[in-house]
Amino acid sequence: MTCPPELISLVIKAGFALGVVTFVSLFVLLAIWLERKIAGHIQDRLGPMETGWHGWAQTIADALKLLLKEDIIPAAADKPLFKLAPYIVFAGTMASFAVIPFAAALIGADINIGVYYLVAVSSLVVIGILMAGWSSNNKWALYGAMRSAAQMVSYEIPIGLSLLVPIMLAGSLSMMDLVDLQKGGIHHWTIFSHLPFALVAFIVYFWASLAETNRTPFDLPEAESELVAGYHVEYSGMRFAMFFLAEYCNMFVVSAVATALFLGGWYAPIPLLDVPIETSVIGHNVVGFGWFVLKATTLVMIQMWIRWTLPRLRVDQLMHICWKVFLPFSFVNVLLVSLWIALKH
Repeated sequence: MTCPPELISLVIKAGFALGVVTFVSLFVLLAIWLERKIAGHIQDRLGPMETGWHGWAQTIADALKLLLKEDIIPAAADKPLFKLAPYIVFAGTMASFAVIPFAAALIGADINIGVYYLVAVSSLVVIGILMAGWSSNNKWALYGAMRSAAQMVSYEIPIGLSLLVPIMLAGSLSMMDLVDLQKGGIHHWTIFSHLPFALVAFIVYFWASLAETNRTPFDLPEAESELVAGYHVEYSGMRFAMFFLAEYCNMFVVSAVATALFLGGWYAPIPLLDVPIETSVIGHNVVGFGWFVLKATTLVMIQMWIRWTLPRLRVDQLMHICWKVFLPFSFVNVLLVSLWIALKH
């Protein structure tokens, strides 16, 4: 008796979803430990050292502490929205993983509008943050939520324009197509093969993505010196942990998009280090996954380095950079790429 194709497909999708959840959980544990260590060494100290070797289990201990804490809901809060907000933020982040190509045979859904899907589904995070700030019935939380909405909506424009550059060069919105065109070594990666347009697009995208993920120097929605903790000031226990988890997931997602569109995706810098899928599907997936995660994690570590190096901007400076620096550069870059493609053909 053979299994119906629909059942096999469902099992594969369920397995991929379970794999993504496992990967995200492990990555967040590693990322928080790396953040503490990077911060410590930048500040001429060691960071956590007591719990496990070099403090590797400190994040696990903190996670258990959050899970065991009481879930406090303010008496004057809008309880349904207050409870739903962290799930909306987390769902918007996790949905992005459906189209991230970890390897040629390791992607949830290879849809022909992959980049468009990513940009659209990431907007759910803004809705969740607004819900959290409004439902908390706390002026500091509301200030943080409004700042975050203004910041994320503003910086989505230069991000979208930056992503247009590799899309125009490849002529496709499919994440798989965008990575496939970068096969053949580091000189074929978009960031190097289409200088200077792709380099400008990558720089604008990377810096604007810091604002999308509320990272320093664009972390005004969570400015502890002004807003205590921003939009999640009233959250505790597991609900706070979900916001925390979503932030580090977002850091990986924006880094993964940069890896796929600009840095060769799952391809190694030297073709000899790749395992062709024709030779071994499993070997290709393992090696490709390793290269992809290594590149994305490197970008995440650069985000951490920036956080503990640069001071926080003012609100007016943040908007000035978006509307008067990134946006003009992005528009001019898209225009020049359009002219170059038209003249080339």
